[in-house]
Amino acid sequence: MTAQLPKIALGAWAWGNDGTFGTNYTEDSLRPIFDAATAAGLNLWDTAYAYGMGTSEKMLAAFLRGLPRDKYIVSDKLTPQCMDYESDTPVQDMWEKQRALLGVENIDIYWVHNPVDAPRWIRALAEFFEGRADAPMIGVSNHNIEEIKEADGILREHGLKLGAVQNHYSLLNRSSEESGILDYCRASGIRFFSYMVLEQGALSGQYDTHHPMPEGSARAATYNPVLDKIEVLNAALGTLADKYSVGIAQIPVAWAIGKGTLPIIGVTKPHHVADAVRAASIALTLEEISLLEDTADRLDFSIIRAWEKEMK
Repeated sequence: MTAQLPKIALGAWAWGNDGTFGTNYTEDSLRPIFDAATAAGLNLWDTAYAYGMGTSEKMLAAFLRGLPRDKYIVSDKLTPQCMDYESDTPVQDMWEKQRALLGVENIDIYWVHNPVDAPRWIRALAEFFEGRADAPMIGVSNHNIEEIKEADGILREHGLKLGAVQNHYSLLNRSSEESGILDYCRASGIRFFSYMVLEQGALSGQYDTHHPMPEGSARAATYNPVLDKIEVLNAALGTLADKYSVGIAQIPVAWAIGKGTLPIIGVTKPHHVADAVRAASIALTLEEISLLEDTADRLDFSIIRAWEKEMK
């Protein structure tokens, strides 16, 4: 992949309608979002087959159809739990299925979604793409520091290299920093993609103890019990938001960019795109970054979701 990456990637996890977000999105409701992103120059889209078993990919495909191929960048994932373990060619099978779902000849960034059966799937990817001119940037997601180093080593044995790491990273969860993953990525020329920077809306200022997340969704079960702490952190975010004349949600994104990461922002409303554009224009000072981190540390959050683990 030769295209320059933007400061922010747009995530289509919620587009899979898999119950995580508690809302069903349609092509009609998402079309204005995609169009707004395209107009703003935000062209990096992150999806996965696991997001609704192809639903998110098909939704994105409807919007990509007819666009010049150099106008967008697609990031997709090989999810071990979705692989056909009985197939003789499981990576080829999934790669072709996902290309067909997206309606593209090639996927720009391709991730091993999680470390289940590691390092089996990074080795299978390395063997599949070795020597191929159409090899994507290869990344790993939800991997700890040792698994990342192991993956990089395997890829290099096949004439490839690890190009990206994608982990949960936010003011509530900095384990990828504390474990040395960010330092390793910087030293090795690996792009670090931070997901859940807004903690699925918890750090947007939209929710508090008087306005909890709608019951019945996975995120409500995680964040509603700690909304008292989240209120305190959102107050600190709000102080900086006022200074920069933006909404609270723009500050955690600006923080993630200031830390040298490429945040993936879920977009389900047109204003999310405008918010992302504004966030990319904010340059927090080192003092402001430290203030936010010190506040979060004092609150002692422990937000580890069912699919992940501590990175240290």
